[in-house]
Amino acid sequence: MQKKVKVKPNSKQQKIIEQEDGSLIVNLKSPPVDGKANEELIKMLAKKFNVPKSSIRIKSGLSSRQKLVEIDDIG
Repeated sequence: MQKKVKVKPNSKQQKIIEQEDGSLIVNLKSPPVDGKANEELIKMLAKKFNVPKSSIRIKSGLSSRQKLVEIDDIG
């Protein structure tokens, strides 16, 4: 499945907010430096969707706040 994700780095707390249209707003503690925010995003999404980190890929928007993320469903 694919999800549109809006990332907010340097937040005080980590959280994922699901929008009515199915997109996600993800607050990350990490700064957008050296891929740290992307790593944290993948960790959080893996936990939320209960899949291994290896089944989550950022399809577009690696250096943008607006990202398209692909999540492989297991099973």
